[in-house]
Amino acid sequence: MAVSRLLKLAFLIEVIICGTEFCHINALTMDYYVMRCPFAEMMVRNIVNGALQNDPTLSAALLRMHFHDCFVEGCDGSVLIDSTKGNIAEKDSPANIILRGYEVIDQAKQAIENQCPGVVSCADIVAMAARDAVLWAGGPFYDIPKGRKDGRRSKIEDTINLPPPFFNTSDLIRTFADRGLTVQEMVALSGAHTLGVARCASFKDRLTNSDPTLDSTYADSLSKKCSAGDDTVAPFDFTSTSFDNQYFRALQSSGGLLTSDQTLYVSRRTRGIVDGYAMNQAMFFYDFWQAMVKMGLISVKEGSQGEVRLNCRKIN
Repeated sequence: MAVSRLLKLAFLIEVIICGTEFCHINALTMDYYVMRCPFAEMMVRNIVNGALQNDPTLSAALLRMHFHDCFVEGCDGSVLIDSTKGNIAEKDSPANIILRGYEVIDQAKQAIENQCPGVVSCADIVAMAARDAVLWAGGPFYDIPKGRKDGRRSKIEDTINLPPPFFNTSDLIRTFADRGLTVQEMVALSGAHTLGVARCASFKDRLTNSDPTLDSTYADSLSKKCSAGDDTVAPFDFTSTSFDNQYFRALQSSGGLLTSDQTLYVSRRTRGIVDGYAMNQAMFFYDFWQAMVKMGLISVKEGSQGEVRLNCRKIN
């Protein structure tokens, strides 16, 4: 794609999806690294693809990492920072216990630092890795504005802002609205659960309390699986390493794994959107990539608001 077309696309994205206090795109552009580090995106993609060839389940991990980063202090790479003696960081929160794939980000960062020292932020690498993971798993390709700076804060208490698995639709709508995301965008982003797994600890209450919104045969299957313990995992849908619309089809048959999944079909406010995505995968893909671009702009750091971390695991 020619540079002029990239610039036009960047402008359209700014006009269409920005304009709230959550989108700060003044310094972010699609071609941010064209002159600064022209092979940055290629290096990230090659490393991500190599990692996914060895472990396809990492596609869900890298996508989830981006979400968990953006919903806490904005998209600033804070989820990557290691805890220290005087500070417990985000990654050590119970809400982030299932996150993994940090070594993929480290590998990409090191490769880029060898070519373009101090140029590409960890926050941008996380966003690019998530995008490339979606594409590798069969999802849509989308470009993203780049130029985020890395944050200097990572505290366990901030992860209270992550939506828990027991949220109902009203809770989810409010939480996403607080970050400038619409109901439609919330449902589209929930479709990220077409990839990956959840720990039994996240949904065992639905089994012990005989949740009426959960298919009984599916519940029996989950109960047997979870008899091995809270750390046992179950897939969100039966194509857990393929990015498709099977997640929404599962909701239609009371096969949502988490309360926060099935609630999307229980609620009249979101059921129609679920039905639309279950019927039309292309529509889901289109809405998903638009929502991902917008989510990736939540409270981004620019200029002196942040830094380009030399090591993604610690502040400079």
